[in-house]
Formats: sequence, structure tokens, C-alpha cells
Amino acid sequence: MSLFLSHKKLGAPIVKALLGKAVVPDDNSYSIGGIGLLGTGPASDAMSEADTLFMIGTSFPYIDYLPRPGQARGIQIDIKQEKVGVRYPVDIGLVGDSKLTLSALIPLLHQKTNLEFLKSKQVAMKNWNKLIKERSSRTDRPIKPQYIADILSDELEDNAIISVDSGTITTWAARHINLRKGMKFSVSGTLASMACGLPYAIAAQMTYPERQCVAFVGDGGFMMLMAEFATAVQYGLPIKVIILKNNTLGMIRWEQMGYLGNPEYGVEFTPIDFAGFAKNCGGNGYTIRKSEDIKPVMRAAMHKDIERKPVIIEAYVDPFEPMVPPKAKSEYIQKISESISKGQPYSDRIGLTLYRNKFEAI
Repeated sequence: MSLFLSHKKLGAPIVKALLGKAVVPDDNSYSIGGIGLLGTGPASDAMSEADTLFMIGTSFPYIDYLPRPGQARGIQIDIKQEKVGVRYPVDIGLVGDSKLTLSALIPLLHQKTNLEFLKSKQVAMKNWNKLIKERSSRTDRPIKPQYIADILSDELEDNAIISVDSGTITTWAARHINLRKGMKFSVSGTLASMACGLPYAIAAQMTYPERQCVAFVGDGGFMMLMAEFATAVQYGLPIKVIILKNNTLGMIRWEQMGYLGNPEYGVEFTPIDFAGFAKNCGGNGYTIRKSEDIKPVMRAAMHKDIERKPVIIEAYVDPFEPMVPPKAKSEYIQKISESISKGQPYSDRIGLTLYRNKFEAI
């Protein structure tokens, strides 16, 4: 509540680091989405235009996505004094608990009457959401990963706890899973370590046995700790594990192409029957291969917990759907072109997908 009151007085949009995705519901009128590689276009524009940056309890590490030093005044609240000013030059640093500090600060703030900046970003966010909805509604074959994330979002209960792995899976969660008030969300964060999704969901279910606990993971990350699914079976934890299956380390593919300008190397691996694995462990397993199967399978699997069995839903998705920043820098596009000229496999498929997505460059 303190956060909303402060931004209402300031007339300022709220931009969220990924670990703070659940702090402000995605449908809040002040929220313009996430920051960084997995963020939104309006959030990127807000950072490039802002004259004041108010950071609350965050240590977002990717300074290229923050305002340029000298562009904006910096104000920061953090419970750790050593974190103040680490990411961005700060004019005012307030050390303390964010909620308590905001509660003391709000009476001192003046109500801002010029809301032009806020309203422009709210309009931009509506347009961004239309774009995201269009991309997540495509019934192509192979299935688009965004489509799975979008339908999962609709099947989440109001107090669901979502645990997400590291990889391209994080992109689809950040942009296409909409968190409502009362939900919890976690990801590996600044560590960016793979395999966290499954154990996070197990921990969440043990802590909150009556809540819907969901792991949204890629096949690469899940494989690294998949034996822990047997732990969920042993303790009767009805977690839901949604695996996007493309037999590829997707983020490594796009990093090799978009940041190094090299053709992919060593990113594909032997497929595993995850639904069969779930059943062999004593849980329930489902497979999605066609778009028309997504909704009925997801609905059945997500709400079947009478047996107190964990569930795996493996969905075969397009391995060539790109992980692209909200506004791709020209260097990123150039590097992808270089990788193709050097012999990137599947270049026709990749080029066609990039063309259809029509991502915006800066």
C-alpha cells in the first residue's frame, strides 16, 4: 500500500525488476512491466526519458537498462547501506526497511498534478499488452512457447505460487504470465542459475500445502535436477511442473548468436519422455503436441490434486522462437546476421521467425 500511495502522489509509473514481479500486480494501472532484457518497451522508454529514478529495495544489476548517469536524479531506499549508490549515482540515499521508510516519507511528498509522463506510458503499456497478446495467441505449429505461458496464466489460482527456471523460459514467464494480487513469484534472480524451478516449487508446496504451487521450466533446466520429482512423489506434494520441451538450451543459442555473432554450438540434446518419467516416479504425466490440446490438458492437469500426486505437463514448443530484448540494439541484430553468415544452422527457420515477430530496433 505504501508503494502505491507514493507513486500516486508522484504521478510516476512503476517499473519492476523480475524478482519484484509479484510486489505489484501486473494489472495495476501504475505498472508498466519489467526492466531489462526480459522487460517491456514502455519500461525501456521510461528509463531513457526519466528525470528522476526512485529505486525501492532493488539491486537490479544491469546498468545498461537504467538511465544514463547524469540524466536523472537518483533516490534509493535499501535496508543495506552498502547497496545504496552501487547501481546508479544517488542524490538521496535512505537506509531502512522499504515499507517503514515509505510510510514516513509519503506525508512529506507533494501531489504531482502534471501526469503527462505517466499517462503516455500507460497508453504505451496498453499497446504493448496488445502486441504481447497477439504473440501469445498464435496457434502455429510447432507451438509457440508464449501460447503455453498465456494459457497457464489463465489457469493459475488467485493465491498461486509460481517458480520459474533460468533460460528462455524466463522470458516467457516475465512477459506472458500475469500475476494478480495475492500470488507469489520466484526465480533464481541475479545468480541466474539453472534448475531452480523444481526445488523452489517443492519448497513452496511444503511451506504452503494448500496453495497451488507451479514450476514453469525448460527441459534443459529441469533435466539438471529432475530426480527431485521423486521427492515430491514421496512426500505427496501436488506440485504442477510445466516443461517447455524443445530439446535445446535456448538461451545459450541466442546468446551465441546475438552477443557473440557465432553459430550455435553444443546446444541441442537427446529428448526425454518427461510424461513417462513422471508416471514411472509415481506421479501423473501429460503431453501436449498440438495447440488444440493445450487448454483441455492444462485444465485437467492443473486442477487434479485429489490424489496429492505431483504432475508433469510437457509441451513441445518451437525451438526457434527468439529471445529478443524489448528494443533490440543494432549491435544485437548485426551479431545475429554475422552468425548466419558464418553458417548458423536452421538459418531459414530463424530468419522467418524474426521477420514474423517484427521486433523493434533502437
